[in-house]
Amino acid sequence: MTAPTSPTPPIPRDLPDLPRIPGRAALLPTVVPPRAVLLPVRRRPVAAFRTLIALLALTGVALELTAGGPVADTLSNFTILSGILLALVMLASAQCAWSAHHPLPASLTGATLFYVVAAALVHHALLANPTSPFAYGDGTGAGWQTAATHILHTAVPVAAALDWLLFTTPGQLRQRQAPGWLLYPLAYLAFSLARGELHPPGTQAHYLYPFLDVDQHGYKSVLGNALLIGLALYAVAALLVALDHIRPTLLRGRR
Repeated sequence: MTAPTSPTPPIPRDLPDLPRIPGRAALLPTVVPPRAVLLPVRRRPVAAFRTLIALLALTGVALELTAGGPVADTLSNFTILSGILLALVMLASAQCAWSAHHPLPASLTGATLFYVVAAALVHHALLANPTSPFAYGDGTGAGWQTAATHILHTAVPVAAALDWLLFTTPGQLRQRQAPGWLLYPLAYLAFSLARGELHPPGTQAHYLYPFLDVDQHGYKSVLGNALLIGLALYAVAALLVALDHIRPTLLRGRR
């Protein structure tokens, strides 16, 4: 025999209204990234242009390697390393544009642009400037060497800047990224000084840059030169970020 159960109380027909919450109801704002709502499209002209930039940079590197001199010394040059990095990033960006993938992070593409621009500014302001105390002789060289110099220090930075202006979205860079971009030049400074200590004095390309020549100027002057150049490069990086926020949108549909 089962125990008797108590009857279920009836559900009232009219439920009392809940008290109204004072104030206006507002929906909480939500932030949706553009890539979540915009479908990527193939941009084959952009991919072709970036592939040409990569080939141009690799051509300059190849000419430097065939112009003579030890390969290890050539590959230790800041301009050569920056050109190789730019070529790799441009090839990856071209693949993204060709296959309709999302673009590379702006911090990465901005950093590679900054490095090739920095190498060009140092070359034209300090190494190729006849009035500079660090100028390379009379600035003449073999035909292939001259061609490589113009490619890596003029044509490649201009082409990379055009890609940034025409085919990237403005306002993607941040000022907090600029100090991080200087880690690579700082690491190169440490590498260059350590490399100079390992090479016997008087050997060819003991120090690759005259303003980093410890034998000629001493550590105090070299570190002072590095500090001044570092401050100038930080100003260039900050200026690049500022220009990214005020530059107009020259072409539509950029990613």
